[in-house]
Amino acid sequence: MKVTINDIASRAGVAKSTVSRYLNGGRISAATSEKIKRVIEEHDYEPNSFARSLKSKKTGFVGVVAPALDSFVTSKTLIRIDDELRERGYTTLIINTSHSIERELESLQNLQRQKVDGMILFATELTPQHFELMEQLTIPFLIIGQETKRTHCIVFDDYKAGYEMGRYVASSGHKQISFLGVQEEDVAVGVRRKEGVIAGCKENGAETVSFFRGSFDFQSAMKAAKENFSNTSSTALICATDTIALGAMRVARELGYRIPEDISISGFGGYTVSAMIHPSLTTVEFDHQETGVLAASTIEKLIEGEEVEKLQRPSFSIREGESVKGKK
Repeated sequence: MKVTINDIASRAGVAKSTVSRYLNGGRISAATSEKIKRVIEEHDYEPNSFARSLKSKKTGFVGVVAPALDSFVTSKTLIRIDDELRERGYTTLIINTSHSIERELESLQNLQRQKVDGMILFATELTPQHFELMEQLTIPFLIIGQETKRTHCIVFDDYKAGYEMGRYVASSGHKQISFLGVQEEDVAVGVRRKEGVIAGCKENGAETVSFFRGSFDFQSAMKAAKENFSNTSSTALICATDTIALGAMRVARELGYRIPEDISISGFGGYTVSAMIHPSLTTVEFDHQETGVLAASTIEKLIEGEEVEKLQRPSFSIREGESVKGKK
């Protein structure tokens, strides 16, 4: 009876993906490598020819589609994905769509035509066109940043993260709080994070939570912050991203507000620069390294036909800076 890759994995006591990584020259420990080599030799396999037969069915490429490459979040995660996949024997084909949904969909279709082994999409929104395309895909597909039951997803628990930041700020004694958010087409940040912030604030003592919508860019953040200062007496601003928080901090200083003595400001993202400025920004720090490792591991398992949880949530924590002051 012909021994399969599953048999080799079982007899070596490792996962199928580990055997594939060994055959493709990917990174595994010396001890594990020796176990796999011994099993292959015991069954009179010629590893090189076996690997070639596997490669003949695969391209060794994984396509990654991102809305922008200048985003802190995307770049940190993307670098880790690229490093991890390289160590697993894959090469990443990275496509920037400049926030164009049309280019995003076109890129996914082109990657499938090029017969990449799998695809990863950094999604800012999911449209009916995305769902239609998912029905047509014949290769493993993973989404980062948005959630759907139609495919595998890696997404932070934005509601919980929002709730924890809302609780943190309201529990510091702030009664009037404003949230500077983004468009609701981005369900994760524009809807779930917002809902979490409002619930966290109101369930922990806040009397009013005002909302001002902008976008992810710095100029839009400044505009939303100016609207807030013109229309509310909020003592704290919770911003949907660190970029928005940095824009709000600039506007606050231009208007003569002291941070945090007159106005407290917080964000989401855990950017490096947010810890370097003065006062340092209190922010929700998402584990982008963990996300990158998880994404690479997941797409490899999907390519190898292994079972993977449909929804996975990386960790986060509140990184306390100097930009939030208690009002008690």
